[in-house]
Amino acid sequence: MTEGFLLAQRLEADSLFLVDWPLCQVRLMDDARFPWLILVPRRPGLEEWTELEPEDSALLAQEIGRAAEALARMFTPTKLNVGALGNIVRQMHVHVIARFATDAAWPGPVWGQGLRIPYEALPRDRLCAGLLPLLK
Repeated sequence: MTEGFLLAQRLEADSLFLVDWPLCQVRLMDDARFPWLILVPRRPGLEEWTELEPEDSALLAQEIGRAAEALARMFTPTKLNVGALGNIVRQMHVHVIARFATDAAWPGPVWGQGLRIPYEALPRDRLCAGLLPLLK
């Protein structure tokens, strides 16, 4: 049921497409301070996790696990954060973030901590090249 799915403008502007999974579009948050994936269920008009059909809810949990595993394998983080806030972008999406005791926001949340630092082209391309095999 991906017909009619449109990505929220803010998500499109702040992140880069990586791959489509059975339920979610997987995107890299364009913030070089944190290894950060965003999963966006490709369901039109979806705003809340509770609006998902039970099968999709189970699939989302599996895909969150897949994203977390990819970040864990690539980065060996201190902690993996998973969040679905939706206060700024109402479209249902889930953040999966690799956190380190040395990162710019530790131990607090990444939201509202300084300004986003977009990736430079070469580090971004290397990161994507390393992540894609783990996400496929």
